[in-house]
Amino acid sequence: MKKILALLLAAAMVFALAACGSSSAPAASADTKAAPAESTAAEPAAEAEPAAEAGPSSIAVCLASEPDTLDPALNSAVDGATMLVHLFSGLAKWAEDDSGALVIVPDAAEELVEGVENEDGTVTYTYTLRDGLKWSDGQDVTAADFAFAWQRAASVELGADYGYMFEVVDGYEDIWADEPVEGAQLNVTALDDKTLEVTLSSAVSYWNELLAFPTYFPVREDVVADEGWATDPSTYVGNGPYVMTGWDHNSLITLEKNPNYVDADEVTMDKIECYLSDDANNQLTNFKNGEWQLIDDVPTNEIPALKADYPEEFKVVGQIGTYYVCWNVNEEILPASSGLSGAEAELARAEIRSALGLLFDRNYIVEEIGQAGQVPASSFVAMGMTNPDGTQFYETAGDNDGFIGYYDVSEDAFEDNFTQALEILKKYYDYDETTGQISGFPTLTYLYNTSEGHKAIGEYLQSALAGIGITMNLENQEWATFLNTRKQGDYSIARNGWLADYNDPICFLDMWTTASGNNDVQFGRGAHKDLALYSLDLTDLGYEIQVENGTWSETYDVLIKTIKSCTDNEVRYELMHRAEDLLMSTGCICPLYFYTDLYMIDQNVDGFFSNPLGYKYFMYCTIG
Repeated sequence: MKKILALLLAAAMVFALAACGSSSAPAASADTKAAPAESTAAEPAAEAEPAAEAGPSSIAVCLASEPDTLDPALNSAVDGATMLVHLFSGLAKWAEDDSGALVIVPDAAEELVEGVENEDGTVTYTYTLRDGLKWSDGQDVTAADFAFAWQRAASVELGADYGYMFEVVDGYEDIWADEPVEGAQLNVTALDDKTLEVTLSSAVSYWNELLAFPTYFPVREDVVADEGWATDPSTYVGNGPYVMTGWDHNSLITLEKNPNYVDADEVTMDKIECYLSDDANNQLTNFKNGEWQLIDDVPTNEIPALKADYPEEFKVVGQIGTYYVCWNVNEEILPASSGLSGAEAELARAEIRSALGLLFDRNYIVEEIGQAGQVPASSFVAMGMTNPDGTQFYETAGDNDGFIGYYDVSEDAFEDNFTQALEILKKYYDYDETTGQISGFPTLTYLYNTSEGHKAIGEYLQSALAGIGITMNLENQEWATFLNTRKQGDYSIARNGWLADYNDPICFLDMWTTASGNNDVQFGRGAHKDLALYSLDLTDLGYEIQVENGTWSETYDVLIKTIKSCTDNEVRYELMHRAEDLLMSTGCICPLYFYTDLYMIDQNVDGFFSNPLGYKYFMYCTIG
């Protein structure tokens, strides 16, 4: 565990170097995905035609199963983001410098310029596009394409999960106001074909990282006018190193080098075959027989053997993310006889959810199930995020003596946690001292996406709850369906995961605002919308904000908005700690562990790299 902790801290150091290496203020990364998302689903790829024998210009990989979408504005998953960074070119991109460190560098932009502060506190950036930028169909890429794509991604009409990534841009607030301003748009303008001007509401340290994020990639208006454009290679148009030449749904996506890409001469891998599978055994079989050169999942029970038999190919690398369980905040878990209602009932549910989180042995999960150096998590914001003084954000989370975070995850604390949880549950449910079972708890359904690892964790959680008399059934869905089910709130309790979008804790916190497309918990929606039970007092930090028994939108949403407009870094980080305090008080977020990225790659592959967001890069690969 100490070794992987050092590895994750090293990943954070890479982020810091990336920030310093850019021409703007400190910053860092992206996905999604995220997200959160980093898993699998669909028909086993074994049914597909076998890959052509790999050579110097062809590589076969398996990142996950059928992606939910390959529209840059709508994607919210890591596997989709990996494909998108090969298909599109934003103003900025992730790259390796000569020392192997990850940096943010210009891509479609000639340079990543410094912003100019205006009298009203806004900051304006003016970018010049490089000469020779082309879409994959040969048309010129223009500044208007970027402006259109950003307006589209931030629009109410599109309702993109990551639309809130544009909150930092002036004009976004008017678009999403309770009473939207007529004709409101982002303050982004194409001054001419090669010049893009954008004004931010205030200075943002991670702005360059946003420019490298898929949601900020350009799309062309005439292309996306066809709603099905991103599902068919014949209508898919990008501006990146590759063009999609085939999509055999639930089987294989084929990417081939884009001759119109401005830096095509630097792309060494001519073809990438992205096989689609959520079957870890199938992936491992194809890797062992040489059909696939990279797989992003392995059978959990094979991990010890793979570490021993494939020491060069089996990789465990640092990743800034958290694997967690999330509750639908509107799920009724009180006994029918409770007699509680309104805010009082929700406070009770929050206490119950928090208690159930104490029943899970995180050390068992990472050591016996994960087996890849994951670190038990006691907070939601992941390890690797740092405070202004360089200390770890997660180490200063919560307000508890003797342990870090919101509950003690040390190995010797589990018994005390279990006892504490039972005492809380006894307040609401009948308890049989002889059998150690509670009664009256509604039956739960745990939703997860098809994967042996996710299933194994679900089965452990199921057994932990069964031990005290709570029945929780398991339901698995293929990846794309699972994402939409969770997003729509059609579940009671579900697995989840979130990887940093950039090197700032806010990317773990702003996803839980009421309007966020990543607000899977449904905070501020449905029955939760009008519940007034949260408090917010920022007067000690110089703000005239004090709310007693407010709704989620009156407290958490206001707090996130305040964070994004704060220019005092010390105060800003204190505000973010308070946001996590409020988030964790709901009990809806139950962190299990901090991620590592586990994959296998053929030792003959050179030029491959990945970043701590989970993105994997194949365009500069060669195969010996």
